[in-house]
Amino acid sequence: MQQNEVYKKLSDSLKSASALLDIDRKSQLYQDIIAISNHLANPSFRIGVFGPFNHGKSTLLNAMLGNRTLPIDLIPTTGAAITVKYGTDLQTRIILIDGTEIYRSGTEILKEFAILDNNRQMRKDVASVEVFCPHPFLETGVEFLDLPGTNDREEQDNLVKEQLLSADLVIQLLDARKLMTLGERENLRDWLLDRKIKTVIFVANFLNLLEPDEQKQVQNRLLFVAESFRAELPAGFSNLYRVDALPALRARLKGDVTQASSSGLVAFESALQNIVGILQQNRGGVRLPRVQAIASQIILSLKAKIDPLASEIKSIDDKNKAKIEIKQKAEKLIQKGFNTSVAELRGWLSLPNLLIKYQTDAAVALAENNFKSWQASTLKKDLTELQLAVVKWLYQAYEFFQQERPEDLLICFPNVPQITLPPKPSNTDDLSETGSIAVGSGIGWLLGGPVGAAVVGSISYILNKNIQKQDEKSATESYHQQVAQICITAAESYLSRFSSQGLSILAEYENKADKVIKFEVTKEPLELINKRQELQQLQNVFNQLLQELERANIPSNYQPYPDRGDKETRGQGDKENNSFPPFPRQSPQRREPPHSAGSSTPLRGDACAPPLPIPPSSPTPEQVEAQFRAWELDEEIAQMKAEMGSTGKQQNKTQSNKTQAEKNKNSRAYATLEVQSNASFAEVKQAYRILVKKWHPDLFVDKPQLQKEAQEKMRLINEAYTILSEKK
Repeated sequence: MQQNEVYKKLSDSLKSASALLDIDRKSQLYQDIIAISNHLANPSFRIGVFGPFNHGKSTLLNAMLGNRTLPIDLIPTTGAAITVKYGTDLQTRIILIDGTEIYRSGTEILKEFAILDNNRQMRKDVASVEVFCPHPFLETGVEFLDLPGTNDREEQDNLVKEQLLSADLVIQLLDARKLMTLGERENLRDWLLDRKIKTVIFVANFLNLLEPDEQKQVQNRLLFVAESFRAELPAGFSNLYRVDALPALRARLKGDVTQASSSGLVAFESALQNIVGILQQNRGGVRLPRVQAIASQIILSLKAKIDPLASEIKSIDDKNKAKIEIKQKAEKLIQKGFNTSVAELRGWLSLPNLLIKYQTDAAVALAENNFKSWQASTLKKDLTELQLAVVKWLYQAYEFFQQERPEDLLICFPNVPQITLPPKPSNTDDLSETGSIAVGSGIGWLLGGPVGAAVVGSISYILNKNIQKQDEKSATESYHQQVAQICITAAESYLSRFSSQGLSILAEYENKADKVIKFEVTKEPLELINKRQELQQLQNVFNQLLQELERANIPSNYQPYPDRGDKETRGQGDKENNSFPPFPRQSPQRREPPHSAGSSTPLRGDACAPPLPIPPSSPTPEQVEAQFRAWELDEEIAQMKAEMGSTGKQQNKTQSNKTQAEKNKNSRAYATLEVQSNASFAEVKQAYRILVKKWHPDLFVDKPQLQKEAQEKMRLINEAYTILSEKK
């Protein structure tokens, strides 16, 4: 790639960065970017003449050019940066802000556009001033830049500071009568050194106006100034020269070579031409350090925006990632709990299990005229517990994932059995007439007294012994067994219909659960998308700038940002959830979600078993164990929900930040759970399991005083376990 193209891309990269950073167009940094960009595009070697007003800058340039090309006066005159270029004829070109170009022969027009007005103000409508001069030194590709005097007006100082960046070589004019004032020292540091402008030549003027003794003292001071500034000039050349500008100009105008030589002009011109000839061969070595200084400011400004923004986005991503992991784990746990509860309910609804558990009681209830009461107190109670165990997982899933609201599981009961009695034997007591029908119950009433009791006894006997006929029994006993068999068959038919209908409803409910127990990563909010785009844009510009600096052989101490794009999976929009209630817990209260049009419709006349709270009863140790296993899933989900609310807050928590109060709280927790302070979490959990089984309040339902004590004990145990769980 050619050098000019490299410089152009570097300039474009600097301008793109400044635009993205929204740098104020009036700021010094913005002006520097424009100046250095224009300078990189300029093929000529530019020499800027710089110094306070009335130091003889224009006079020196006129002496070198051999005529009064530039305006000279006793007051600050130069009101614009005047570029002197090679031309076959002496001409002036003025370019105004609105793009108008004005050409004139000679330089008289400078008095109108390039000097300060009566109020010592620069013209606001001038964009640039160029003078074309037929001088052999300019013909070698050299330009002179006559800058306004400094230390006069802030507006002029800003213009000078901006233009210095576009000078390949700076001639700083010094007044031998007052060497290096405070303002000049500050300008040397702030305008040159700090901006990597080190190709500087000092020229002392007005030395001829001093007495010989004073000249010697001043020369020693000049040497000190020159040596203290580490100019980057070709080897063998000094950075300090004496030129009496006004005598030199007069000598040139008269053609007095001897006087021009004694003024120091000839020696200075000779050195200048040699220095320029060498530096022209390595313009990049002159210009690029200045680019590096400006680029460093741009890079720091970019990093000042990139790093906090990247940190903010990373914090959001880490938090969302943690939430996703928690929800993915919760999805598996909830699905596992749901499947277990469904399997338990499905097993309970299987006909063989229903017959084993309920056929005898159902047949007896028919015979004793209390089938509806038995259905409500036994069958409905057992079904409700199992339904609640299934439904609670869907409500937990809904709280976690906010997908489709769950429906209640409504398994309905078939119509109460209807039976027809057989014809009564002729040799028995007066029974009900042949063909009489008992709906749901009434057999006991129809049969009455000892006859009804005999039927109930026969039911148990037939089912337990599996005896269908007893030929040796009396006719009355055979009749009892016939009635008993009718009750048994009716109960089996009822349970068969209940099993078939319940399993069908459960299967349909299980299919619908897939829409509830479903975690989906939501779309990112627009605000976060915009932040990612802003970050990517900033990083792209940063990386492009580093790349262009590398192509231009400008060193940089920074590494490009990795381009990760948007390939990472991120979770967004997760709502914070409150944790589930701690163990011990009762069955969840019935909720009232709206039933969808696709929910199961009970058969006409059927009774359903909605999930209602079940009164606590005194469980057996085996039931407590089963409840604990079920609770472990709940506890783990509750812990995950708590973690979702505190993700990011605990990431930076360290052991050193624990206060003495926290240590004391942990010690009390270990003591409550009766474990050592160095116990593992597995040991803590096992100890907790043992204490829960020992102090479960439901074990003391029939002993109010002990139950109250157990409740307080369980509160302390739960509190201790929660504290130690957070240390896991």
